[in-house]
Amino acid sequence: MVGWAIAVHGGAGVDPNLPTERQEEAKQLLTRCLNLGISALRSSVSAIDVVELVVRELESDPIFNSGRGSALTEKGTVEMEASIMDGNGRRCGAVSGLTTVKNPVSLARLVMDKSPHSYLAFSGAEDFAEQMGVEREENDYFITEDNVGMLKVAKEANSIVFDYRIPISGYESCGAGVESPIRMNGLPISVYAPETVGCVVVDSQGNCAAATSTGGLMNKRTGRIGDSPLIGAGTYACNVCGVSCTGEGEAIIRGTLAREVAAVMEYKGLGLQEAVDYVINERLDDGKAGLIAVSNTGEVAYGFNCVGMFRGCATEDGFMEVGIWE
Repeated sequence: MVGWAIAVHGGAGVDPNLPTERQEEAKQLLTRCLNLGISALRSSVSAIDVVELVVRELESDPIFNSGRGSALTEKGTVEMEASIMDGNGRRCGAVSGLTTVKNPVSLARLVMDKSPHSYLAFSGAEDFAEQMGVEREENDYFITEDNVGMLKVAKEANSIVFDYRIPISGYESCGAGVESPIRMNGLPISVYAPETVGCVVVDSQGNCAAATSTGGLMNKRTGRIGDSPLIGAGTYACNVCGVSCTGEGEAIIRGTLAREVAAVMEYKGLGLQEAVDYVINERLDDGKAGLIAVSNTGEVAYGFNCVGMFRGCATEDGFMEVGIWE
């Protein structure tokens, strides 16, 4: 028996001018989700069930970029993706290109539990959702007024935007002729903001699990797939730890970030926080990202190399923290 631990995130890379009321809304949602997970863990719910439960709650609230409130493609539609992994046996499921599934993380769970596959995408994933009878909505359900406004800003700036969680006013001057100091896959982008939600849990049996869900990039090309559904990049769990990442998806993919945390723990003998710090500092090159992690001994850790990360964490011994900035 070990002490349980849980961490949640709502995206890395926060606009430093984010209005106070939006910061408070985000922290309230993170606190609510933490308490939901804590209550389940106290009732001996398994790690894999807790990460699904918490991410469903995050997907159902439009505060962050997943499920309802997902970022929009260049065509003004939503294409969602998610993954989930059970460290007990390294079982996993992932989905991409969803347009109607209310809770993508639960479809990823069904891919893991009810199919012979690990990953389904686009029409195949939608067909599977219909067969499984999961709750579905019209694409309009996922689109918010904020999304539409931020897509307009992104199109006017001829840029890809990581999310809409920034005030629209003040960015009217963003344009293709303005060179951004922030680059994605070697190309400049005009605005960097948080994206993705995730949860990692270790239960009292020492089992680790992780889940990640996102709407992706604002104004992304249709068909673009990021790190969130990619096992080993955005999500990973094994008998050592569970990890969920957020930030610049292309950099996270190149660095196989989530798996790297487990690898340096296994092969270099690093502790959890040491492993997180090492991976953030040594495996992102010029990319900007963050991650949350738990270990099989009940530790919890996080790290990021950008301006802020929406996160919260708690352990069985009473520790609890919800924050945004360093």
